[in-house]
Amino acid sequence: MSTPFVSNDFTVVPNAQPQRQDWFEPAPPRASVQAERLHRKQRLAVAFRLFAQQGFDYGLAGHITARDPEWPDHFWVNPLGVHFSQIQVSDLLLVNSAGEIVVGQGPLNRAAFAIHAALHEDRPDIVAAAHTHSTHGKAWSTLGRRLDPLTQDACIFYGDHGLFADFSGVVLDTEEGLRIGQALGPHKAVILQNHGILTAGPSVEAAAWWYIALDNACHAQLLAEAAGTPQPIPHPVAERTHAQIGGPGGAEFAFQALYDIVVRQQPEVLQ
Repeated sequence: MSTPFVSNDFTVVPNAQPQRQDWFEPAPPRASVQAERLHRKQRLAVAFRLFAQQGFDYGLAGHITARDPEWPDHFWVNPLGVHFSQIQVSDLLLVNSAGEIVVGQGPLNRAAFAIHAALHEDRPDIVAAAHTHSTHGKAWSTLGRRLDPLTQDACIFYGDHGLFADFSGVVLDTEEGLRIGQALGPHKAVILQNHGILTAGPSVEAAAWWYIALDNACHAQLLAEAAGTPQPIPHPVAERTHAQIGGPGGAEFAFQALYDIVVRQQPEVLQ
């Protein structure tokens, strides 16, 4: 009798073939630059719709970027003033390293350029980065601390997020963006003290899902500390759990499930 394929929290019926050899490995690249560009733009537009559903749409603050696969010093970003819930692929702006709009109609959020241009320059491995003023991310950021490994989900970020502890106002200067990049270091996320949270990854899917997961981890720890004295997961277990679930493949897989729902319910997002 065959044994079911088991991967972390997923159990698949016997003899079923997963779409990938390992569900937690990143997806292979697309066949052409044009196909990769369309893929990134479609995921980027859907990510904004998902952020609106999550309540990450406070005011005009927030941006997600995707590096262009042909011109790596250019990135795609949302225009200032278009609500996340209304973003379509055709709304996205292509911006160069000088902050000039190459494709699309502005205006450009200057804070988005200041932060993301520096991150994309400093970290060639980053394809996408996400930052908004989400409620739980902002609340946690005021404590000036990194997150503790309180839950399995929080272990995604165990030893894998930085702290930028020098808030100096709205980020309008790429020098400030470079300092945020230094605080991010080689990690997937950074807590911006008195500001919020930021995530970055090797795909739009990973950066967007990690943002959702990081805000959720902030929320969980705020609740746990309000209720009592939470007991963290021991270091060896937290480290092992991070190795199991902290990679981009799982994030991309989780994002894809949400992507499919948005596209089915709001097909205009791909226009």
